[in-house]
Amino acid sequence: MALELVPLTRSEARKYVAEHHRHNKPPSVCIFQVGVASEGKLVGVAMVGRPVARKLCDGITAEVVRVCTDGTRNACSILYAACARAAKSLGYHRILTYTLESEPGVSLRAAGWDVDAEGVGGDPAKWASRQGPRAAAVDLFGNRAMPLGPKRRWVKML
Repeated sequence: MALELVPLTRSEARKYVAEHHRHNKPPSVCIFQVGVASEGKLVGVAMVGRPVARKLCDGITAEVVRVCTDGTRNACSILYAACARAAKSLGYHRILTYTLESEPGVSLRAAGWDVDAEGVGGDPAKWASRQGPRAAAVDLFGNRAMPLGPKRRWVKML
């Protein structure tokens, strides 16, 4: 079963994430997105945007804000590698992403990414904005839409 990269619209990527991601909603904005298909069937997507953390938003850093697959072997690694190549082609100097500390990051290691920081993030409900503390993000059923707890930041220099 050969995997191939495929172009997608932002709407197609958001729809795939909404249907398949196990704990996050689709991001509302991104710079670009890419899909991976097997025998013509979409099996995963990645969406890349500006860094969510304001202090990391320096104009030369991109962030993979969502990766979602149906579990197809090697799909995540292919997507992370494609995001890095595309970001480099667009002039970015580094790309980063976050995983839960409970996630091993095998796909990121396979794509040549390194752990940059441990224990970052935390409880989104405690993040503050200019308007004050943010309310906890919940889905239609009252479940948290964002997982709680510290994250691991991964980076790849381009």
